[in-house]
Amino acid sequence: MFEKLSYDNNGVKTVCEMNGFHAEMNMNIWVKKFSAGEMVTICDDKNETAALLLSGEVSFAWCGNKAAAKRRDPFERTPYCLHVCKATAFSVTALTESEVIFQQTDNDRTFDPVFYTPETCLYQEFGKGQWGGTGHRIVSTMFDYDNAPYSNMVMGEVFNQPGKWSSYPPHHHPQPEVYYYRFDKPQGFGACFNGDDVYKSVDGSACYIVSGDCHQQVTAPGYEMYYVWMIRHIDGDPWYKTTRIYDESHVWLTKE
Repeated sequence: MFEKLSYDNNGVKTVCEMNGFHAEMNMNIWVKKFSAGEMVTICDDKNETAALLLSGEVSFAWCGNKAAAKRRDPFERTPYCLHVCKATAFSVTALTESEVIFQQTDNDRTFDPVFYTPETCLYQEFGKGQWGGTGHRIVSTMFDYDNAPYSNMVMGEVFNQPGKWSSYPPHHHPQPEVYYYRFDKPQGFGACFNGDDVYKSVDGSACYIVSGDCHQQVTAPGYEMYYVWMIRHIDGDPWYKTTRIYDESHVWLTKE
């Protein structure tokens, strides 16, 4: 599935809801557009929460701690993300107009809050020397099972280089996944392959990936595509970096 999304009158863009819109993703995901000086406080009794700065300048406050975060836009590779367990209060205060994406899911485990910064996020380049460089992309990971086994979620970013492919070769996995797209220019576009369907990915849209659907992406020449990738672990079957199941007809590409 694929959706072109818009903000409501409160500056909130709902991507999915555990008990509503795209409930099959088993996550609450929304983007909040802040005005300068606006503050939001969150304390969820059942869900863990991650808040990732997309653009602007904000102050995160939690458990007596405070940290500033600044990012010109999503294409500046300076991710700041606060991750807390259920029943942990935190606030986000915008110092300038800003955008923050929030991800939640249910989790009975408790853990200490973690504030991820550009220095602690893992960046990796993939595909630069493969397939004539057509699969070149840069991937950052805030947290996954390797560094946050207590979490029921995964969050990361992909910087899909102009005219190139990402999430490639075609692959699938049983865990639900959501992509939230941004482009470096508002008219930028790409193509989202989700199972047997192909959609035009545009700025501010989202892709919803269910078990068994291969999901590969490409962006048009001249436009860099960014997307936040968010996965919900299946109980008893968490997502690992090695979880990718390649489409058998395209496995040969992994050896190129």
